[in-house]
Amino acid sequence: MDNKKQKTVVAGALGECVHVAGVLNFLKLAEQAGWRTVFLGPAVSIKQAIQAAETENAELLAISYRLTPETGERLLAQFAESADHLREEGVQFAFGGTPPVAERAEKLGFFDAVFNGTQTYEDVLSFLKGESAHTAQEIRYPQTTIDRIKWKAPYPLVRHHFGLPTMEATRKGVEKIADSKVLDVVSLGIDQDAQANFFHPEKQDVRQTGAGGVPVRSPQDYRDLFNASRRGNFPLMRTYSGTDDFLELAQMYIDTIHIAWPAIPLLWFNQMDGRGPWDLAGSIREHQKVMAFYGERGFPLEVNEPHHWGMRDAPDVIFVVSAYLSAYNARAFGVRDFIAQMMFNSPPGTSDAMDLAKMSAALALSEELENESFHIWRQTRTGLLSYPLEQNAARAHLAASVYLQMALRPHILHVVGHTEAHHAATADDIIDACQMARRSIENALKGQPDMLKDSAIHQRKDELISEARITLTAIGNSAKNTTRDPFIDPECLAGAVSTGILDAPHLKNNPFAPGTIQTRIINGTCEAVDRKGDKITETQRLKKFL
Repeated sequence: MDNKKQKTVVAGALGECVHVAGVLNFLKLAEQAGWRTVFLGPAVSIKQAIQAAETENAELLAISYRLTPETGERLLAQFAESADHLREEGVQFAFGGTPPVAERAEKLGFFDAVFNGTQTYEDVLSFLKGESAHTAQEIRYPQTTIDRIKWKAPYPLVRHHFGLPTMEATRKGVEKIADSKVLDVVSLGIDQDAQANFFHPEKQDVRQTGAGGVPVRSPQDYRDLFNASRRGNFPLMRTYSGTDDFLELAQMYIDTIHIAWPAIPLLWFNQMDGRGPWDLAGSIREHQKVMAFYGERGFPLEVNEPHHWGMRDAPDVIFVVSAYLSAYNARAFGVRDFIAQMMFNSPPGTSDAMDLAKMSAALALSEELENESFHIWRQTRTGLLSYPLEQNAARAHLAASVYLQMALRPHILHVVGHTEAHHAATADDIIDACQMARRSIENALKGQPDMLKDSAIHQRKDELISEARITLTAIGNSAKNTTRDPFIDPECLAGAVSTGILDAPHLKNNPFAPGTIQTRIINGTCEAVDRKGDKITETQRLKKFL
């Protein structure tokens, strides 16, 4: 907000009430929304509150009362009568208190917003940004990704996967999640046949129905799930891009669930990882076509690439390189808003500090591609393979991981539920996980230390960027077709895998990759090592390409 136009809110606890924690939380949100705040303190008289609003030229006077409803009703009626002249001058009024007192404040019909403690920070911010907060239905929840990111700032959008083995259970779960208002983006987890054989019912295996997610089998199924989300906070919806028939699926997703954004792999979801029918080079071509399809239509796009290397114990430098190649391909194929996904704890042995360094390096290198027509939005998530089985430990891990991720100030926070190591998340599991994540987000935004200033993180970040440039040089040098950009040439990218420039230990015995690279966790980093287990640089590892 422009300082010259900055609005002022004056707030305090009225009458004999001395409870000001809620008032201070409200003022903190007001500051985040761009307001100038004036805190009057506890036990403020009606006259003091009105005089302060006049002296400060306040646009908003917010009062709180958390004692007995009967006393509060009389006090608030007196306040409304005494402050009514301020309304004629354009001042707005907000009240916060316990549900019984708030109910009586609501009946007065005087306050522009009444908060009883059950509202989310989205509700409060919505009012502070100029929208009504009397009822959830009056909040205009933006229905495109970038608009919702901007509307909710400085809080990130919260996303979670959800898909149960039956349509009805999933539909009811979507309704419950939407009503909870804790989730901004429902990422539908669909079963394998929906990903691979949606348009080929003859290939579907009824025995595998619901394996890995919700068994959507028609466009109407998708519409039904989307319609289930039209309540509560009206969450956005998205789903997997599939493993074949990519363009047909993309158009259907637009038509049925108004897909918030797609996630397209670059080198995965094919024969190399056993999740699709295409060979490596062929799948790259198909994925690039889908990027162009969404790019032409103005959709944001995520390339879910780097974490697939991290989960297969590839060295950190290959994670960083694949993040850059993801952004590079998205820009090359017309995407204007790129969602950079950063999965922490992958591999699980990575330390918090070195995780931040790796992500910072991936972002810094990718951000070199930004220009007026290509913008990068940050998305973080907890590692799929990092959760302990014991539920209390898993809950602690979720909260700690989210707090760490907030150091990068993500625009989207992809919550991975604490039940991941045990079972697919139910609606109740997701609501619990999001409540934990939201608390970590709130704590971080209240004044998290700047962990990115750590000298060890800076040093590792610079090292990874330098090493990644060497890997990228090797990929460029390996190109056989000198007339094409090697970073978007499917043959060159496939060749980078087949020759081992991009490699991971888990790819051993893979027909498309050597899988000969060896890695170790060394001081919290994942490094390529020689046969003796000693760290080697990219110059040493890739000398035949340099």
